[in-house]
Amino acid sequence: MSAAVESKNVDSFWMRIIVIVSVVVCAAVAFLILGPRPAGLAGRLDVSGLPAVNASLNGVTTGLLLLGFGMIRQGRISAHRNVMLSAFGTSTLFLVSYVVYHWFKAGPKLYTGAWSGFYYTILITHIILATVIIPLALTTLYRGWKDQIGEHRTIAKITFPVWLYVSVTGVVIYGMLY
Repeated sequence: MSAAVESKNVDSFWMRIIVIVSVVVCAAVAFLILGPRPAGLAGRLDVSGLPAVNASLNGVTTGLLLLGFGMIRQGRISAHRNVMLSAFGTSTLFLVSYVVYHWFKAGPKLYTGAWSGFYYTILITHIILATVIIPLALTTLYRGWKDQIGEHRTIAKITFPVWLYVSVTGVVIYGMLY
């Protein structure tokens, strides 16, 4: 088998894994927010501080994304890679914290402010793009990891603004709710 065919097979395998992981994560989060919980679970663990932790993780992710963008613009590839892996790490920690919060808290917090149209516009776009960013970020990281620079650049031009929007609006949503 030629190296090109083998590389294509490896890419195909990992793209399928990325799709599967993305679907499973989105389905799990949707279930945790919308689905039933075992009786007596709400309140068994004090998760009241997790929204602030989640907003902080989103804020750190925003900073890392901007730093990573600056690093690549300066041609600092190794630093860019490390910063972007850190951004992925803080986003992953956010997701874990978010899942724990919603598992032990009954239902989402309702918005009671005066800017409901603005809030729900941000919330809906945030939710939609948060589901989109999972396969985008995983694919972008994979392409960078495999030194597929052309493909990495192409998808990163989409991933970066979407990921930045999701992380910034996560902080805005927290600010509007709390």
